[in-house]
Amino acid sequence: MGDGNRQFRSLSDQIYGTSDYHDVVREEIVHQLKSKPELYANFVPMAYGDYLKKMSRNGGWGDNCTLQAAADSYGVKIFVVTSYKDTCCIEILPKFDKSDRTLLLSFRAEVHYNSVYPLRRWQEEQ
Repeated sequence: MGDGNRQFRSLSDQIYGTSDYHDVVREEIVHQLKSKPELYANFVPMAYGDYLKKMSRNGGWGDNCTLQAAADSYGVKIFVVTSYKDTCCIEILPKFDKSDRTLLLSFRAEVHYNSVYPLRRWQEEQ
C-alpha cells in the first residue's frame, strides 16, 4: 500500500500479527516522541513541534527516529535489512529491554518498508 504508512504497518504486523493496527502503533510512537523529546529532538531535520505534527498525521512517513522511538516504547530490538550497499543491516536497540523479541523489517531505500519473517516460520504457517 502506497499510503505513507508502510513503516507503521510493518511494525504493526511484527507486533500484532496484522498491519491493521498501524494507527495504534503510530499513536504509541508519537506518544513516546512527545514524552521524551530530550532523546529524539536532536535527530530530526526540522523544528520538533513540526516533526511531531507530521508524524501524528496518517500517511506521514516513518524514519530512523520513529524506529528508535518504537524500539524504546515497545522495549524491543528492531533489525532492518536495507538496500543500501554500505549499511545493509541496521540494528536499533531500545533504551531499556522489555522483551527479548526482535522485530525484523526490510527497507528499500527511500521507498518502502516491509515486515519480514524467517522462512521456517512462514513455511510452518502455510
